[in-house]
Amino acid sequence: MVAAERVAETVSPGAHGRRRVGLGESFWQFRPYQTGDTIERIDWRQSAKGDRLYIRETEWAAAQSVFLWRDSGPGMSYRSGNTVPAKRDRCELLLLALASLLLRGGERIALLGGERTPSSGRGALNAILAGLERETPLDAANRAVPRHATLVLFSDFLDPIDEIATSFERVAASGVAAQLVQVLDPTEMSLSFSGRVRFREMAADAPSESDALIPRVEAVRPAYLDALKRQQKALSELARARGWDFLVHCTDAPPEEPLRILHSRLEARFAVAVPEGDPA
Repeated sequence: MVAAERVAETVSPGAHGRRRVGLGESFWQFRPYQTGDTIERIDWRQSAKGDRLYIRETEWAAAQSVFLWRDSGPGMSYRSGNTVPAKRDRCELLLLALASLLLRGGERIALLGGERTPSSGRGALNAILAGLERETPLDAANRAVPRHATLVLFSDFLDPIDEIATSFERVAASGVAAQLVQVLDPTEMSLSFSGRVRFREMAADAPSESDALIPRVEAVRPAYLDALKRQQKALSELARARGWDFLVHCTDAPPEEPLRILHSRLEARFAVAVPEGDPA
């Protein structure tokens, strides 16, 4: 949690806001009185400072509901060395840091598949931290997502693309928006092994025949990189077809980079979530 808060602070030391007039409690600006404005809206204290009448406007504050999820499958525990974090650890760091930023901006957050509904305040962040102890597959997590909510999904997304597409269909059926973040280890990005290498399935109950002994990794690297490129292209197309966003992050890169992009994309989406002049 401490690490996540530090990352969040480097990305945005302050809360974002949807800067437009509307129903809310936060002061936005004074503007000159115009024909059609009611007398009740005049700020007499500000107006007394000069010879003009001023209206006190508040900022539109319609909180958005954001559900966060990270893949907890056995493959997410992989890391290629002590200098990089496990994929699951990086996903959880990004998830918590993004949750902290969203709360600062006044949004409501919850874990996808958790027992709590989206809420704000420090208690919401603590609930997410506690909920990360559970392992919830995406297929089991998306059953109670309200319409027009926003999802942020962290995973390596290396399952067969047909299975991923099926999961996305269930999620998209509720009309939600989503941000997809593919988190990969450096060796998964480049297959930088050399010579004779045995690859093993990380699931505890995986049969030994699922192992793959490659006599010379260099010989299969081009085919592997081509397969990874096709997987990422398919993921990008699945996201684009639903109006979602797709982002790739490698665990040897600073976590601030994807967090800044995610935060910016969500800010832009929330800024147009309610039409101008309709703060409800």
